[in-house]
Amino acid sequence: MGLRRKKKKRPATGLIMVKDGVQRHVSFEELALSNTLSLEALVRVLSQNGNIDPSELLKEMEKVKAERFRDGVPLPEDGDTTH
Repeated sequence: MGLRRKKKKRPATGLIMVKDGVQRHVSFEELALSNTLSLEALVRVLSQNGNIDPSELLKEMEKVKAERFRDGVPLPEDGDTTH
């Protein structure tokens, strides 16, 4: 019976990025962090320039959350009968 090598476990790839012919695996965690940082920067700029009211944004975020989630659980997608 031969010995098996353990494969190094790499985080799940969310996307493969290619820049100058070099591939880079980007994890879901990196994608989420990048998205969060981008949104925070955008909100700061819009708020500083007077384009949005932060309290109005928070109210709208709560509305969206209520539309998408029920009791902290995501609503089932159309046709999804598991929930």
